[in-house]
Amino acid sequence: MIKQAIATIKKTKEIQDKYGIATKKSFGQNFIIEPRVVEKIATAAIQDKDELVFEIGPGIGALTQWLCEFSNQVIAFEIDDRLPSVLEQEIGFDHLQVILEDFLEVDVNEVIRKYRKDGQKVVFASNLPYYITTPILFKLFEAQEPIERITVMMQKEVGDRFLAKENDKEYNALSVITQYRCHVKKVMDVSRHVFNPKPNVDSMVVQFAFHHEYNVKEEEKFFEMVKACFTQRRKTIYNNFQTWTKDKGLAQELLERANIAPNTRAQQCTLEDFIRLYEVSYESVCAS
Repeated sequence: MIKQAIATIKKTKEIQDKYGIATKKSFGQNFIIEPRVVEKIATAAIQDKDELVFEIGPGIGALTQWLCEFSNQVIAFEIDDRLPSVLEQEIGFDHLQVILEDFLEVDVNEVIRKYRKDGQKVVFASNLPYYITTPILFKLFEAQEPIERITVMMQKEVGDRFLAKENDKEYNALSVITQYRCHVKKVMDVSRHVFNPKPNVDSMVVQFAFHHEYNVKEEEKFFEMVKACFTQRRKTIYNNFQTWTKDKGLAQELLERANIAPNTRAQQCTLEDFIRLYEVSYESVCAS
């Protein structure tokens, strides 16, 4: 069991003083100083000690030490060249490997193939810098190698969009596309006051568990259609959809066939509505 949590104001300052580490705004560094938060993230992220855990942006190891406590294999990607030696000295787990590399430049499929053993489940966990949340998540969503779940802390406003359902004001193309791939759930809200330095916004921990409930042809074209339907939120789905079909009459016909009223707005449509619309559109728009 962990004897001394890194995620306290005292230990964080001790490590920063010991190694001469000031937080870098350019890396979006905000260190967590509440141990219950990182323990809960790790508990949600890992369901079995044999799962292969990838962490993105471990910082000084507040979350990392809990991931190492609950898993037998943790691979952490860090962009700040000051930190790998700190992690190795402060955490002291043999089953932690720190890789000095920008995760946005990493070939996700390659690293999963490299480290995963036969039959091993793969999970990702991270306290993501806000400015790279969406690029990192979509990089993972687009991976071909199987990922079981992703558990990440992000800006609360962004988390609300991922969780939003039809008729919610936050509901948009991002909500639809994410929920096509994953079951999305909130793990917890996190106050800005548990960080040092304190950010200007509150956070949320969100978990994405991959599923295979839907399987449309040419997913990228489906995502393109969904984005088109949300182009101008105040307009009806017909107005947005007809710019994608490039044929007003065809747009009207396809909406009717999908049983979607033309005066509906995109934010009123469920994921299943969008899938149905795409399926009736595929032959006349995508496959032509």
